[in-house]
Amino acid sequence: MSKDLIHPSALISKKCKLGQNVSIGPYCIIEDYVTIGDNTIIDSHTIIKKYTDIGASCTIFSHCVIGEIPQDKKYAGEKTKLIIGNNTVIREFCTLNRGTQETKLTKIGNDCLLMAYVHVGHDCIINNDVILANGVQLGGHVLIDDYAIVGGLTPVHQFCKIGQHSLVGGGLRVVQDIPPFIIANGQPLKFSGINALGLRRRKFTAAQRTNIKKAYKIIYNSTHNISQAVNKIKNELKSKNEISVILEFIKTSNRGLI
Repeated sequence: MSKDLIHPSALISKKCKLGQNVSIGPYCIIEDYVTIGDNTIIDSHTIIKKYTDIGASCTIFSHCVIGEIPQDKKYAGEKTKLIIGNNTVIREFCTLNRGTQETKLTKIGNDCLLMAYVHVGHDCIINNDVILANGVQLGGHVLIDDYAIVGGLTPVHQFCKIGQHSLVGGGLRVVQDIPPFIIANGQPLKFSGINALGLRRRKFTAAQRTNIKKAYKIIYNSTHNISQAVNKIKNELKSKNEISVILEFIKTSNRGLI
């Protein structure tokens, strides 16, 4: 750690661990038991609360509150954590809460982008390469899988899941699970086709995209209920990896699909 990178107005606990080349701006507060990885930048007026682990090469912009206690009346001061992976960018005024007794953990993966005013509630799991646009608000226990994008000013109800490579429109309200590979839009939120552009960018082949289309045609554009649709997909498309992802998501869905 270079003292030249630490502003003299910053308050930093002696019980925290800072990696090499960590930059901490004016009026930041870093509490006990915080770990910050190499080459991470913490901008001015940001507070990093205790039991927070931040990876390497992250950038946290000004006026963020990272690792604050859960907004949960059942929380009784128990030790829980917030973990942030590598290369993640957190823009201005974001608030990220650590976990509760139930899971003890809120986790944000690698290479994520959380734009300004995002809130991540307790016990959320955000996997890798996720983008949350300005003002997205996650209730507790939300799961967002790899490469998902959530549009601005969208609240996500507690315990909802958003599948990998999915795209959620802005200014909407998520109250049920959004399966992988799709675009979710409209009010109320509904299936609006597969995320073809995103899948092409992630090198999904034409054959894979066709299989995904076939699966969602069975789910959303037929007279089958979910159980019947799952059986039909298993019989017709069961050997495909991308289909296994869809079927596993449906199997583990607790709030039902949009």
